[in-house]
Amino acid sequence: MTLFAARRRPDTTRLLDEAGGVRAMTWVMAIMVFLTVLAAALGLGTASAGRLLDRQLAGRLTVQVVEGEAARRDAAAARVLAVLRTMPEVAQATPVDRAELTRLLRPWLGSDAADAGLPVPAMIDVDLAANEDGAAEDRAADRVVARVTAASKAARVDRHARWMSPVSGLMRSVTWLAAGVVLLMAGATAAVVVLAARAGLEAHRATIEVMHMLGSTDVQVARLFQRRIALDTGIGGIVGTVVALGVIALIGGQLAALGSELIGGVTLGPADWVLLAILPLGFVALAMAAARFAVTRALRRTL
Repeated sequence: MTLFAARRRPDTTRLLDEAGGVRAMTWVMAIMVFLTVLAAALGLGTASAGRLLDRQLAGRLTVQVVEGEAARRDAAAARVLAVLRTMPEVAQATPVDRAELTRLLRPWLGSDAADAGLPVPAMIDVDLAANEDGAAEDRAADRVVARVTAASKAARVDRHARWMSPVSGLMRSVTWLAAGVVLLMAGATAAVVVLAARAGLEAHRATIEVMHMLGSTDVQVARLFQRRIALDTGIGGIVGTVVALGVIALIGGQLAALGSELIGGVTLGPADWVLLAILPLGFVALAMAAARFAVTRALRRTL
């Protein structure tokens, strides 16, 4: 009767338990998930900042009229402004007020920035008409440059997207680097789970042999490992995610306090926070799949 009960319900719930209560696997997973969430947050934040920067710079030009004499400068700026406002490629052309230029120059020139004799160029902000095609936008900018330089030889046109392209490229590189780190951490997690599963098999080989004699299959044994590793990964993932989200919120608050539009754009939206919060579930699924693969393969080879 006892043998029948053992065959029907073998006591295998503690197959992978270790003495001491706290398993090293849990802390390893907590660290792995912590680092992965930080990397994912970095990638999501820089991707968000890159999109914001692209939206802000798309179709933006600045026209400078560089002329030493104020009267000629103002006359040339007026001609250029009139030309811009007649072009269908231009959605808006706004002259920058001299008081605003003075305010921008004050950190470098001090009180001299307000000197009326200071040869400050006249500036005009230009917004091109909305265009989904990047090539068409470049052609429109080329036409604006040609008309502006024809209206005044003293005019210079700066394309925001061009001189900020290195920053956009850097943000894209950081985003891809963060994605690569997330993939590497996932691979490392799978490797750790495989090593832990193999160590468990070696440590409990005698118990597993008895289970096989009592009728347990390789799949049933693998499920025990899956359940134990899923529990360890889940607990560690929750701990790592909570700590990582706290660190991300702290750093996000500090970035927002800087008041920089570019750095302040490194933010996370609601969907990003949800994605980071459910990341432990992905690690649990990965760990279970890795454990099942490692255990079933090892059992087929050795037992």
